Amino acid sequence: MTRAEFEDAVGDALDLVPPELMDQLDNVVFFVEDEPPEDDPELLGVYDGVPLTERDLTWGGQLPDRITIFSGPLQRMCSDREELLEEIAVTVVHEIAHHFGIDDEALHELGWG
Repeated sequence: MTRAEFEDAVGDALDLVPPELMDQLDNVVFFVEDEPPEDDPELLGVYDGVPLTERDLTWGGQLPDRITIFSGPLQRMCSDREELLEEIAVTVVHEIAHHFGIDDEALHELGWG
């Protein structure tokens, strides 16, 4: 899959995320990178920002939080576009949950680990 096709797939997967969840995002942008850092080659996505639960009245004027989706590991683990869309959607929901202050342990308990 080309980079453009993968980015289209991320857009399609984002359309699968419930609108109620997407509407709750505050100052978040999505990026696609080919590969994760060398020290974590199987990483599917990462949230980089200040979770809503940690923001206070002094928070403001900040650069947007970033959610990065890594195409390489996702494409290697999926056998077709449908499976890829599902995995991208799960990864996006997982990273959005971090934006809301939900940690990995809670996500695993909820089945989104």
